[in-house]
Parts: sequence; C-alpha cells; structure tokens
Amino acid sequence: MSQKPAVLIAEELSPATVDALGPDFEIRHCNGAERAELVTAIADVDAILVRSATKVDAEAIAAAKNLKVVARAGVGLDNVDVSAATQAGVMVVNAPTSNIVTAAELACGLLIATARNIPQADTALKNGEWKRSKYTGVELSDKTLGIVGLGRIGVLVARRMSAFGMKIVAYDPYVRPAPAAQMGVKLLSLDELLEVSDFITVHLPKTPETVGLIGEEALHKVQPHVRIVNAARGGIVDEQALFNALKEGRVAGAGLDVYAQEPCTDSPLFHFDQVVCTPHLGASTDEAQEKAGIAVARSVRLALAGEMVPDAVNVQSGVIAEDVRPWLPLAEKLGRIFSALAGEVAVRLDVEVYGEITQHDVKVLELSALKGVFQDVVGETVSYVNAPLFAQQRGVEAHLTTSSKSPDHRNMVTVRGTLADGEEVSLSGTLVGPKHIQKIVSLGEHDIDLAMANHLVFLRYADRPGVIGTVGRVLGEAGLNIAGMQVSRAALGGEALVVLDVDNNVPADVLSEIAQEVGATSARSVSLEN
Repeated sequence: MSQKPAVLIAEELSPATVDALGPDFEIRHCNGAERAELVTAIADVDAILVRSATKVDAEAIAAAKNLKVVARAGVGLDNVDVSAATQAGVMVVNAPTSNIVTAAELACGLLIATARNIPQADTALKNGEWKRSKYTGVELSDKTLGIVGLGRIGVLVARRMSAFGMKIVAYDPYVRPAPAAQMGVKLLSLDELLEVSDFITVHLPKTPETVGLIGEEALHKVQPHVRIVNAARGGIVDEQALFNALKEGRVAGAGLDVYAQEPCTDSPLFHFDQVVCTPHLGASTDEAQEKAGIAVARSVRLALAGEMVPDAVNVQSGVIAEDVRPWLPLAEKLGRIFSALAGEVAVRLDVEVYGEITQHDVKVLELSALKGVFQDVVGETVSYVNAPLFAQQRGVEAHLTTSSKSPDHRNMVTVRGTLADGEEVSLSGTLVGPKHIQKIVSLGEHDIDLAMANHLVFLRYADRPGVIGTVGRVLGEAGLNIAGMQVSRAALGGEALVVLDVDNNVPADVLSEIAQEVGATSARSVSLEN
C-alpha cells in the first residue's frame, strides 16, 4: 500500500491541478456527484478537491476518518458544510481570487449583451430573420452604472465599464467614500442607486441579509429603462419580482448567469426576449479553472504538511507574513510544553509577542499556541481549525498581546497561563540566526538558553550540591543519554530549575525515580517528536 497521503479529486479539474500537487501524493478519482461513490471514496483520504457538483456535507465529513482538508477549486462554498468541517478539525480552503477577472468580464459581457440585444439578434439571424429595427439597442456611454457590492469583482467591473464612458455609482456599506472616490466611483444608498441607475449589476456574497435584496420593493424604485445583471449569486435578485417587473414594463431587460435553484433549465424569465441567460458561466474559462486548480493544490500541499494556509476559510489567521511563518512551530511547541508543565487546562491563556515581528499581523501565533496546548490534552486530532473550539468548550479564555519592545531578544514569544487555583505558568522562546534555531529562553522567573529538542525534562528542586550528578546517574542506569542541559536558580539556596535535552523519551518510572531521589517539587517530561 502507498505510504503517500491520499488526495481525492471528485470532479474534473484542470490538468495543472495534478501537476501542482506533484509526486508526493496518491491521486485518486471519483464522481463526487454520485453520493454512494463519494461516501465510499472519501473514507480514508487525507484531502478532497471539488468544484460545485460535489456536496461535502456533515455526512461525507463524518465518513472521512482521515480527512484533513477540503479544497474547493473556486470561490463559493455553498456545497461545503464549513461548520461540520470546523467541528471535525478539517480545514476548508478555496481559491478566492482565481475567477475574479473571469467573473468581472462575464458581467461586463452581459451588460453589453443586454444593451445591444446581441444574443437575440444572433439567434434571429441564424433562423433566417433580418430584424435590424427590432433589436435596436442603447449606448453605454454617458449612462449611469449602479454596482451593488464594490468588492474585488465590483471594482474590476467599475474599471472596465468606466472605459466605456459610463458614470459609476455604487452601494456598499463596508466601503469608505474616499477609496471609492479615488476610483471615480460615487457611493450612494441602495435606494439612491436604484433611482438613478440606467444599468445595475450585482456583486454581493449570498447571505441571509442579501437574499432577495433586489426584490419587489426595490424594483418599484428603478427607472423603466433599467437593465439588471446578476452574475454573483442566485437569489440576490428575486426572480419572481424580476418577472413581475419585466412583465409590467418596470424593467427593460436583464442579464442572468445565476439562479436561486441550479441547475436551472426552465424559468419563466427565459420566455422574455429581453432577458439574456447563461448557465452559471462566471468562473468558466480555461484560465480561471487553471488558476483555481493550482491555488487549491498549493493549499493542499501546505495543509498536509501541517503548515498554515492563507486561503483557509475556517482558520482565524489572516494573511501570514513570511517573517511570521517560521514562528508558527515554535509557538506550537511552547503550547505543548505549557500543557505538560501545567498538568491541567488553564482558565486563561495569554500569548505575548514581542519585538520587530509585531509590525506584522501575528494573530496566527495565538492560534498556533492553542493548537499546541491541546495537542496532548484531547483525544481527537487538533488542527488550526478546531483549536479555538477546544478552547471555547473547555472554558479557556485566549488573549493575544503584542509589544514592539523586546528587552532581551530581537523577537520573543511567551505562553502564559493562569490555572484554576490562580497559579501562573509561563515560558518563552525565540528564534536564533538565519536557520531560525528554536530556543527556550525562560521558564517562569528562570532565565535559560536551551535549543528546542524532541525530548525534554523539567525538574524543580531546592538548590543544593549533588543533584545534577544524581540525575545523570539515574538516566545513565536507564540507558538514557543527556544531549544538553541548562540549570537556573532565582537565588542561592532557593528554587532551582534544570532543563534536560535527552536523546529518547524518559519513561514515567524513571522520571518518578529521579524526582524521589532529588526531592523534586516538580518533574515533567515532554516529548515533541510527533
């Protein structure tokens, strides 16, 4: 059997997708639209790549015992149960920028087609009818285009249609007037936009708030010569309301690429000659499919390597700067060590980041530390996805603090936790040199300087001579070699701390013997090997 991670491709994707995955995976294929075939095929795979026909719902996710990532080669996630995936610790990724140019170009094409009756004239001529006067259109120049949703696609449409001499207005409550004005776009309320626009194009995500946004009420506010384009998501333009407006002459025409129920092959709207319809072609170009496939393939590679994925939709991280990325494994290891030293789940966990690194968004380091905190605590797989859920379920309040000042190191990360009895456990780490060597630099009040290792032992005891010799003897008798050691004490004769780097994991009985012989107040062993 193959030892490579298994990646299931459930729909036809660009050949570039497989090329981008590379030779490190076992590639399998199935017809994701066939439910029984999907549930069987997904059972033991590490990742699944889909487009829009495959429903990766709670049932499919529950059947996939090894699943780590669901990759949607496109923008929308209507066919993926993100909540169920998150609960199961499965990362969901998409390709958010793969089809923005393609979608914008189709919207522009529908605007032109509705203005000039291009598909209707084409059909008539091919049927032997020369109907020049019937298909007289209108110019775009000097007309007002109302863009509902000035996101990435809306902005591209604005730029392109400005070149046609159109006046651009937009409705988007999340966009500030100044940036819009720099693009030559005037922001209006939705009612104002409806009243002044000669053409309206929709570019909003589908949410409970946007479904039916352009409905019966809105379509009573538009000018009778308006033409409406929806190449975003079906249902944002209420199809029954649009039908009524067209029938009553309150709307002159429409261009539709998306529908409330898809696939849609029979709609009352199709019977209007002034309605141009396409079968959800917004992302259907060779270029967009290739971009989407390559993007999600790269995300799958990162996810299965245990790395953070910029396009993960259910990971609370944001964009990860290259200067931040090397700190992720350190923060995770500090979290694992914290749990071993604490011996219980903290009621509050603070992740503190100091130094030049804080000029970047370092929220992801809190997430990485949480992943480490729960990795050896819960019986389930812990990922960047479900670590916050474990914290929430166990009543852990997680906080991130940052400071550009780091007194002892250029950059430093501290994991500090408060236990139920009020005791505080903290440890800090840093990266050293061009190879980013991970080091533990403090544990509570003790300063240390020890390279991170796979097997570590932490002992606290009353400072006195002979302890180190005793520890070395017991480990030697157990056949365990010490690779490195750091001893720290807060004061002469006070509490001392020794941290040992050991070649192999220290069994519980050996650790207990050491603790007993040296009178340790605390003895903990941590294995970071997996």
